[in-house]
Amino acid sequence: MKPLTIKNAADFGKVAVLMGGSAAEREISLNSGNQVYQALINQGIDAIAIDVTGSPIAALANVKVDRVFNIIHGRGGEDGVLQAVLEVLGLPYTGSGVMASALSMDKLRTKLCWQGMGLSTPKWFVLQSEQDIDACIANLDFPVIVKPAQEGSSIGMSKADNRDQLLAALQLAKQYRCDVYAEQWVRGKEYTVGILNGEALPAIRLETPNTFYDFDAKYRANTTQYHCPCGLSAEREQQLRALALKACQGLDVKGWARVDVFIDDKDCPQLIEVNTVPGMTDHSLVPMAAKAVGVDFGELVWRILETSMAG
Repeated sequence: MKPLTIKNAADFGKVAVLMGGSAAEREISLNSGNQVYQALINQGIDAIAIDVTGSPIAALANVKVDRVFNIIHGRGGEDGVLQAVLEVLGLPYTGSGVMASALSMDKLRTKLCWQGMGLSTPKWFVLQSEQDIDACIANLDFPVIVKPAQEGSSIGMSKADNRDQLLAALQLAKQYRCDVYAEQWVRGKEYTVGILNGEALPAIRLETPNTFYDFDAKYRANTTQYHCPCGLSAEREQQLRALALKACQGLDVKGWARVDVFIDDKDCPQLIEVNTVPGMTDHSLVPMAAKAVGVDFGELVWRILETSMAG
């Protein structure tokens, strides 16, 4: 891990911690944001917590700050919209820029970018209506997992093992008002790799008794198991971490992020998605990975805030 670049809390100036938002992940964002805010205050950083319930422009209108710690998950905070607002306002912020945020939030466009780079990602089929069901089955067979392309935290996702389930999964995912696609079910082991300022953190292997690592497994269940060390050989883990970095570089992801990836039953890594504003709750994975290399939550928050100083 690189040395800290900022030694004095006052050098950050006044920091606005933006949290909440109006996306489906609002509850998680508030939890993450409150923990980030408290960690900043505990280290003597002049921070203010702002719950964004509508326009971020209005939320920042009467507040004078020097930079922003963005912890708004999902659309409106993680998709380039907030980043564009902050660019116009001239406020430095944590994490990726407009283009990388927009690309990464859209799982379909992310997969197209990776495909163009020659990186493996599970086969998929876009579902625009019920008329696409049979073509999807012909292309992917079963099982599949159906996803709204622009939601996080596994919201709106469901597994389908037959035609009726696929139709029900499509109807559920369509409620989130974005593109919907079915993705070939990956048989194998699930990993996640945190990225912090150009370095890959130790990989974590995820195990859940649930059908997949869904919202409940992520935030509510006590049955989810997190393995760090992840059980791979040192060489294999380094390859996985290098892949995660390459996946981020192709999308121009900066600052910090989390890459989700499976290693399938043929030992081939399959990239799933990138989160450019990962969770920072007591169940979250980036803090867990950071802890494995001796970086506690306070230092992690400090290091993420340092990324707003770049450029």
